Amino acid sequence: MREKLAAMTQTQRRLEETLGAAIASMEASVQSYKGEAEELSKANKNHDEQLKALVHVTSASKIAFTAALGRSAGPFSQETALKYQRILTNIGSGYNSYTGIFTAMVRGVYYFRYTMYNNNFGHPNSVVSLMKNGQMMVSTWDTEGADVHDSASNAAVLQLEVGDNVYVQLYRNRVVYDDSKYYNTFSGFLLFNL
Repeated sequence: MREKLAAMTQTQRRLEETLGAAIASMEASVQSYKGEAEELSKANKNHDEQLKALVHVTSASKIAFTAALGRSAGPFSQETALKYQRILTNIGSGYNSYTGIFTAMVRGVYYFRYTMYNNNFGHPNSVVSLMKNGQMMVSTWDTEGADVHDSASNAAVLQLEVGDNVYVQLYRNRVVYDDSKYYNTFSGFLLFNL
């Protein structure tokens, strides 16, 4: 009986050793899996952040506007940003009809165009410029001759940084004519991000 008890004890020890080794191996595997799960969770979080950034850039890259004056403006005693009140399109909300100023939301290359309609009567007296951060980029004018009903336009491709401003300026003592037919417009859109 002692022999059987000794054999059982020895078998029990071997089983405990085997079981202990198996448990230790499982614990090591569990720790390894926990580490892998944490790494996958970090990678997933990083991918989520990249996806959110990509969605933001994609939605921020959708920038386009057109606004029309809708009424005559001028003469003013100083240079004045024209406030195009009738918004036809303002995707990205970069154009502010209260100030007449477009503000870049993303760094990129933009296309801008404006039209100027001269007076409907009398002597022509219109001078208008596209301005970037207070600097003249391109201009149109009609101040000579006895003709009426003249229209002019100009355009520019501009590289803008976030926060740069673009607007159309009417020069002091000058006028533009407009009514509900919307002869004077200001448009712009993002060509591509930088």
